[in-house]
Amino acid sequence: MKILVAVKRVVDYNVKVRVKSDQSGVDIANVKMSMNPFDEIAVEEAVRLKEAGLASEVIVVSAGLPQCQETLRTALAIGADRAILVETELDLQPLAVAKILQALCIKEAPQMVILGKQAIDDDSNQTGQMLAALLDFPQATFASKVTVADGKANVTREVDGGLETISITLPAIITTDLRLNEPRYVTLPNIMKAKKKTLEIIKPADLGVDVNPRLKILKVEEPPKRTAGVMVADVAALVDKLKNEAKVI
Repeated sequence: MKILVAVKRVVDYNVKVRVKSDQSGVDIANVKMSMNPFDEIAVEEAVRLKEAGLASEVIVVSAGLPQCQETLRTALAIGADRAILVETELDLQPLAVAKILQALCIKEAPQMVILGKQAIDDDSNQTGQMLAALLDFPQATFASKVTVADGKANVTREVDGGLETISITLPAIITTDLRLNEPRYVTLPNIMKAKKKTLEIIKPADLGVDVNPRLKILKVEEPPKRTAGVMVADVAALVDKLKNEAKVI
């Protein structure tokens, strides 16, 4: 079984982002970047399936700037076998990424595609679902447990009411939740080994995919700062504020 995993380079989750002065986007100049945490979980799960003898090859894919090679090398150090970078200077939106992955799936013919359920920069939570629709593959989103046997994947997923387990026929799309696993610590020897693994660089045009943005960002601004709390004398005063000031009742 061949597994394809998509990874995204994002601002590190420990960094407090800043909005550009012209409100055109988030300022990422001289900001620490890292692999999207949900995608790191996806890579870990694919590598575990390979270590269990259920997968023969793990391919990691990223799309974006040349600096995404660093993210792919990290995935290779975790245990992926080879990497593909679809290099472009354009700001990629979920549909464009889904079309890139569709073209790569047609080319590589993986039996399973694992993605993080969302990226922490835009929180779109769309790419996996769009890819499943484009490929007409079954999908299991928000996975917290995955077992594979007899050409099927049993996926426990988190829903509003608790947990549900579904069985899907491979090939299929799976998106990961935080509780699926805990990614391993990348050791220095594995980082050195990753430098010798294959990293292929192609362009969207090589795949016949149009990645021009379909949405236009009008303005990006920080959320309003929270006002300080106040003490009220009694329940009647609390109800009055909730009703007349907060407008919640």
